[in-house]
Amino acid sequence: MIPARNETLKINSKPDNMRLVERLIDDVCQVFNVHEDSYGNILIAVTEAVNNAMYHGNKNNPDKFVNIGFQNSDKQLIFSISDEGNGFDYLGLPDPTDPANIEKISGRGVFLMKNLADSIEFEHNGQTVKLAFNN
Repeated sequence: MIPARNETLKINSKPDNMRLVERLIDDVCQVFNVHEDSYGNILIAVTEAVNNAMYHGNKNNPDKFVNIGFQNSDKQLIFSISDEGNGFDYLGLPDPTDPANIEKISGRGVFLMKNLADSIEFEHNGQTVKLAFNN
């Protein structure tokens, strides 16, 4: 049985802090012996969630924070990302695969997270996203 771990990381909404998020992901994946394929999914989904929290949630305000939480169970690794914004309509997002949206340079983050994580949940009107990855 794998011992339970619960960690949090609080960072300012500054792009330079992404390296701290990447280090957390690297450490978690190493400790839990995550397969290379799953590592890529975790890295992309979690960093996308943090980027969205910084850019969309906190409006790139360096005085606002993003909280990244991690916990594990025997079957899953779960990352929780929260910002200080007002949330968003996560149910009404345009489909980035629609031909009308293909040329747009943004709008793919939630789509990526949904397709890379084994499950995704939004809480607090979209201020928090929980990404679960099966072990």
